[in-house]
Amino acid sequence: MEELRPSGAPQPFPSLFPPGLHAIYGECRRLYPEQPNPLQVTAIVKYWLGGPDPLDYVSMYRNLGNPTLDVPEHWHYVSFGLSDLYGDNRVHEYTGSEGPSGFGFELTFRLKREVGESAPPTWPAELMQGLARYVFQSENTFCSGDHVSWHSPLDNSESRIQHMLLTEDPQLQPVKTPFGMVSFLQIVGVCTEELHAAQQWNGQGILEILRTVPVAGGPFLITDMRRGETVFEIDPHLQQERVDKGIEMEGSNLSGVSAKCAWDDLSRPPEDEDDSRSICIGTQPRRLSGKDTEQIREALRRGLEINSKPILPPISAPRHNGTHGINHDRIPSRKDSLESESSAGIIPHELIRTRQLESVHLKFNQESGALIPLCLRGRLLHGRHFTFKSITGDIAITFVSTGVEGAFATEEHPYAAHGPWLQILLTEEMVEKMLEELEDLSSLEDVKLPKEYSWPEKKLKISIVPDTVFDDPLH
Repeated sequence: MEELRPSGAPQPFPSLFPPGLHAIYGECRRLYPEQPNPLQVTAIVKYWLGGPDPLDYVSMYRNLGNPTLDVPEHWHYVSFGLSDLYGDNRVHEYTGSEGPSGFGFELTFRLKREVGESAPPTWPAELMQGLARYVFQSENTFCSGDHVSWHSPLDNSESRIQHMLLTEDPQLQPVKTPFGMVSFLQIVGVCTEELHAAQQWNGQGILEILRTVPVAGGPFLITDMRRGETVFEIDPHLQQERVDKGIEMEGSNLSGVSAKCAWDDLSRPPEDEDDSRSICIGTQPRRLSGKDTEQIREALRRGLEINSKPILPPISAPRHNGTHGINHDRIPSRKDSLESESSAGIIPHELIRTRQLESVHLKFNQESGALIPLCLRGRLLHGRHFTFKSITGDIAITFVSTGVEGAFATEEHPYAAHGPWLQILLTEEMVEKMLEELEDLSSLEDVKLPKEYSWPEKKLKISIVPDTVFDDPLH
């Protein structure tokens, strides 16, 4: 439960306010000196007292915009609670003043003010609480350029704005608190087509496009829930001149997604229960020890650190149909790596050996399957890798190109597994061949499922199956 109330003025009694909270208030007062007491949505039962909402407060400011810069009047929301407000370990472990405070960031959101609107809508506060719950539960943080597949109008209306990108807030500056640094990440509402463009290319590129189109965001990237056209409908040239050219030149910066996916080892009969090949979907997998599971997770995490962070699992099952990804923008490289300097020897082979497989069957739900062309065209043809990480367990499928270092799949043995983590190495010739046959994946909405693709000479099969297949615990 939440309630709406004035925030109260901290200036006369700074000692009564937690130092982390006071520092963020100070940055907000710098930007809004005329609004010392903004309305706040506050959690009635604080998270550290057992409440469900991790954010203690969400402040709501009225920003007058700047007509000369095409910045309309809007509401500016700022969260309090992802950073360490108290410094006494009640929520975040205190780690000193030199590193990040808590998770190191707070969320912001800018919503276009409607004509005659005298008070800010409160639904953005619940949206921010949803994102915060994900961060607290997964302990994964967000970065500028990340995207969130939400699959529902952000305000529960009929709006086309159904997903989010994240970027640095254009006005709030990072602040140093007694408990570490805090930056401000702004949520930007986008349409499905804009989300797909961010996945195919990169989040920062789409954000730059949105900044140049005032009705689609403008310089401050203000979300307009009534926007009825995508940025590509507003200016059709943007798709070809910016996005398509960017994909061709740079590839995609999306290194992986959490997904509804599975893999079968067809090399041996599934009844061979004594062999660790049984760690796959299609049969009941043998249960790993806690130690083995943690080592696999660590290897997968290290393996994805080429983009500095692991991919994220979904924010919440009710709002999520199967994929969630992270764009980590960096200088493109033809030579990628699946290892960090410190990852060597994380999993001793006597505990979980690497197995070469002769034949594999991959399964994806419709949404995940639609990203396979992106994986092939935007990543592997640029010498990179791409991972589908199961949202229901430790299973992962990583496609790698021949230019990727540190992979345990090789050209001689292109299918290899490390516990439930499968790697598939594809040559450029094979990628081109697969792209020709997978051309219809972008229009799977019109295809009756299941849909099967097969390359018998490579002993590889891919099936696109209904979501219900992954909901069956025995599958």
